[in-house]
Amino acid sequence: MKPRTSPLLAGWAWLVYAFLYLPMLVLIVFSFNDSRFGATWEGFTTRWYGVLFARSDVREALTNTLLVAVSSTLISTVLGTLVGFALWRYTLRWRTPLTFLLVMPIVIPDVVMGVMLLMFYALVRGGLELTGWTFENGFWTVMFAHVTFQISYVTLTVRSRLAGYGKDLMEAAADLGANTFQAFRQVILPLALPGVLSGALLAFTLSLDDFVVTYFTSGSGFRTLPVLIYTSVKRGVTPDINALSTLLIVFTVVVIVAGNALLRPRRGRA
Repeated sequence: MKPRTSPLLAGWAWLVYAFLYLPMLVLIVFSFNDSRFGATWEGFTTRWYGVLFARSDVREALTNTLLVAVSSTLISTVLGTLVGFALWRYTLRWRTPLTFLLVMPIVIPDVVMGVMLLMFYALVRGGLELTGWTFENGFWTVMFAHVTFQISYVTLTVRSRLAGYGKDLMEAAADLGANTFQAFRQVILPLALPGVLSGALLAFTLSLDDFVVTYFTSGSGFRTLPVLIYTSVKRGVTPDINALSTLLIVFTVVVIVAGNALLRPRRGRA
């Protein structure tokens, strides 16, 4: 017999969900509003999506966003997978401090992390100028800034995936004549692959949606979609910005659902 749900608790849960998702629904609905300004509904139209992609600054920001997201995801996935494997495979002396350092980018406020990276880049730039070299904030500074927090998510996802398997898998592979690299590539990596892909999708989503860290490390000549949205709403929220935000929401939801599907255990498999 299933326990009855308290009406008060159920009502409170619906209020929480409404508080979280009604603003998102309003934004999506008004991306189809025929009105150029304001929150007054004047009819249904899809022309703002056409207007959106006709803007050169939106196309440039989209290209920058995808380049940063793809490149940072590839780097963080490789490094995060290796770190996650090492934390699972070996009994490290400094395991607890290393785990603490991995969790820090997740719990540190984005503003603090953005300021830290901004100061770090300024320090590196000052040191390079003494040797005659210099650089400006742009693609590379944003990309490496995203890698710093993406690695943590990938590492923890891969390690949690491998936590259900015994370390004797490596020993069994060695008994069959495999070296460490062969055992990792042919035995461990296929088992960890759902976690690797899920971590990569999570890292890609975080990079795609990041604003604060990107804002501090991008400089004046490099903009991603979140930064473009922020600078555009200063002049007022228009339907084309609503359309852009809607596309970001839809894409993020698709990526999150795909990541959850990869981690979900399949029937008929151990």
